[in-house]
Order: sequence, then C-alpha cells, then structure tokens
Amino acid sequence: MLDDLAAGARLLWRLPAFLRNPVRAHGVRAILQMRLQRREANFLGLAARAIYAVPTNPYRHLLAHIGCAPNDLAALVGREGVEGALRALYRQGVYLTVDEFKGRRPVVRGNLTMTVTPGLLRNPQASVHIPVHSGGSRSPQIAAGIDLEDIRAEAADLRLFLAARGGEAWVHSFWSVPGGAAMRWILRISAAGGVPARWFSQVDPAAPGLHPRYRWSARVMRWGSLLAGTPLPAARHVSPDAPGPIVAWMADTRRRSAVPHLLTYPSAAVRVCRAALDAGVDLSGAQFTVSGEPMTAGRLQEITRAGAAVRPVFAAMECGQIGYGCLNPEVSDDLHLATDLHAVIQAGADGSAAGLPAEALLVTALRPTAPFILLNVSLGDQAALVKRSCGCPLEQVGWGTHLHTVRSYEKVTAGGMTFLDAEITRVLEEVLPARFGGGPTDYQLVEEEAADGSPHLRLLVHPAVGALDEHGVADVFLSALGAGPGAAGVMARLWRDAGVLRVERRPPRLSASGKILHRQRVRTAGP
Repeated sequence: MLDDLAAGARLLWRLPAFLRNPVRAHGVRAILQMRLQRREANFLGLAARAIYAVPTNPYRHLLAHIGCAPNDLAALVGREGVEGALRALYRQGVYLTVDEFKGRRPVVRGNLTMTVTPGLLRNPQASVHIPVHSGGSRSPQIAAGIDLEDIRAEAADLRLFLAARGGEAWVHSFWSVPGGAAMRWILRISAAGGVPARWFSQVDPAAPGLHPRYRWSARVMRWGSLLAGTPLPAARHVSPDAPGPIVAWMADTRRRSAVPHLLTYPSAAVRVCRAALDAGVDLSGAQFTVSGEPMTAGRLQEITRAGAAVRPVFAAMECGQIGYGCLNPEVSDDLHLATDLHAVIQAGADGSAAGLPAEALLVTALRPTAPFILLNVSLGDQAALVKRSCGCPLEQVGWGTHLHTVRSYEKVTAGGMTFLDAEITRVLEEVLPARFGGGPTDYQLVEEEAADGSPHLRLLVHPAVGALDEHGVADVFLSALGAGPGAAGVMARLWRDAGVLRVERRPPRLSASGKILHRQRVRTAGP
C-alpha cells in the first residue's frame, strides 16, 4: 500500500509536465533512425548496466555459466549483430521460457539450477508512476509499473504509426477494462500528440471487489491532467453486451466531420460494428486499433463490413508495444516489428528441447526504460517472423521485419482477456473435480471463434460426472480463475458479464491423435 501511495505521488508530480510536452511530429523519424543505428550499443549498454552490474540478475548467472563476459558479448555482437548474437546465446542456454520467467519452474542448464521470479528481472533504472499488476490464480501477481519515460519512448513509434495512417487529427477513445493497460494507452496517445476524448470501461470501475488501486490511479491521472490544463477523460461504464453509447459517440463524431478512433480488443470492435449495423449506423471512415487477442480474418471481415478500418498492434505487459499493423498487409494480423525497441528471434528446431514450438517468439528489450530486462524471453506467444518488402510507410521508416499469425501457445484469450494455460489446467483438473466430482479428463475448455469473429468458450463436462448445476459450474470456474481483487479478478468478471462462457454436458473432444486435451481450439460457422 505504501508503494502504491508513493507511486501516486510521483505520478501527480510528474504528469503535468509529461502531458504539456508531447513528442513532436517533426522529430519522431529522427528518433527512430537514431535508435535503429544504435541498436548494438543500446543492447550492450543495457546488458552492462542492468545485467552484469547487478549480482542478483539471473541472466548474469546464465551468461557466466557459458563463460560469456562483457567483452565476449561485445565481440559476439560485433561479429553477428544483435539477432545473431541472441541466437548464439539461445543455443547455449541463455533464454527463459514463460514458466521459468514467472517462477513456476526452476531454470536448469547443465549443472546450473536456479529459481527466477519476475522481481529479479525488474529494470533497476525504471521508475514506477502507475503500479500495474498481472497474475492469476496459480502464479504470484507480477508488479510491473508504468514509467512515464517509457511511455514517451513508445510514443515516438506510435506517432509514426498514426501519421502513416493519416491519424494526426483523429478523435481518440478507449474501451477496455480498468487498470494499467487502459491508462497506458491513454498516456501513450497523449504523449504522441493525440487528445483522448472518451474512456469507456467494460467493467464498472465502482464495482465491489475491485482493488482500490484501479480507482485511485485513474483519479490521480485525471487530477494530474487537470493541473496540466490538458484534461483526460474519466472512465464511463459501457458493458460488452451493450455498446450502444460507443456507436452513438462514433456516429456523433462523424457528423462533426471528424474521424472517430477507438482502441479496444478485436472482439469488442466486432461488437461495436455489429451494433452499428443493427442500428443502421454508418461507420464509414471510422478507425479501430486493436490488441489483446488475435486479429483474425473473421473479425476483420465483420469490422470492415460496417465501413470501418482497423489495424492491429501487438503488445505485452512485460515489454510494451512489440509490433504495429502493416498498411499493406498479406494477412489480417500482419505487423511490423518495432526493431528500434525490441529484438525478436524464434526458438526454431532447437525449441523442442526447451518445450518451445519452433515459432515461439523470444523477446529481448533494447530500451533503457523497459519495465523488465528481457533477454531471449518467451512470453507464451508464437508467430511467423519474416522479412519482406511491403512498400507501406512503416517499411520506409525502417521497420522491415514482419510478424503475423500471432497466437498464444500457453494462454487462453477471449474478449481481450487472457489466462495462462497452466491456470486453466489447474482449475479443470483440480478445482472442478474436487467440487463436482469426476476426474481430470472429464472437463475440457473449447475455444471457438464464430465466423463473425465473436469469441466463445464452451466448458464441456462429461455426462458421467452426474447431475450438477451448470450455472454453478461456470461460477466456480470463473471464481477460481479470478480469485482475488487484481487483474485476474477483472478478467474473470468481464468473461462473466460478457457471457463468453457456457457449460455443456457432453464428453470432451478427442484430438487427432486420440488424446483428451484440457483445451481445444475450433472455428465454427456461427456464434
């Protein structure tokens, strides 16, 4: 609590100057070019200050285990470049899987064994102005924190992205859940020179059970913006199943000859567009930026059917913005990798030894303000990683590497909310059988995306379990996932309010190899 109060005081002190001095349009291209030119120096500098100079840093132990001193690392980068050096380090065991990163599994490399926690990987140079916590029912919560200087670092890239889309004068709004992710977007847009007009919250910020942090941090941000003379919007509750107020706001903005821009989740954008179509509201020219779940072809089709345009972004709480949507895409989630701030490699054929799929992404932070020091860390995502010439403005500024078909291999994502695979497994195999009977193969979660892009989760319960209250099963499942007032509780509340989950009495599905997996993904022809 004292840490939260100190962070609130720092935010109130620093925010007015931050809001009065956005990143200038004429300087952002030069900022990006300088970062790209200094990638090797930035990587080595961060390694020197935050890894080699910190005795408790786990990467220091991994590097020492393979005999890689600072001068060895510098020589390796000089020969191979940043990505080449990272691949060489990965092959020698310098990496962390998501389970290792979150402390759920010890790191074992030969005769080296250690336990890592995210706290050991916090950037010692980063400040915390807004505390952000993520975590679930099995893992300890991760305190990340938002540093205003890190927001500014990302804002330069965001301003380039918006300018490439013709979005310098768009009217911005947000629709997500309470917490750090929404506040980070609001501040990022502000630092990029935009003016946030509306903040819609999918969960009522005044709902009982939410941590007080969600309320006071938003209030402090609002107070600080008033002191700066650049007022930021207060959150207004708009539930996922009733997006009418957002449709009305977008229509009103268009009537004023302005372009409405909504930042939200892909499935939430689909809800807005379907509501607009049902109400006969024309959204031609409206803009969406989406993140938090896969931007699939079905979702893209539903959004564009309403006349709106959409671009995805790819981000993670642990490292911020990783990629920005290509303006000449080959697939629905074609992204440009922000190589000025990150280096990304893939596990490749060697990944199986570490329990990683070949396309698993290993992320390394390159900026000194990153919340965590990441060196070849898997955050549970996989994607195609390619270099191609697309001819869009984002390639012209220097982002030549593309990501697409970004999917989680260790998480369940629906409605913009994510739970780790291990958390789902624990509830299916331990909590539900203990409460309702049956065994670990009697419960299965089926993830579906309807043809219209809307997400659905079906919790299959084998009929052999016997009579039970289906609503009770759903409540226990969501309560177990969302135990506590933190981020997991917000996510579970959203799934409940949005009606994403339904229980069905049928045997769990068999995989192609005859296995009963605790969760499966399918695509259906309808909702």
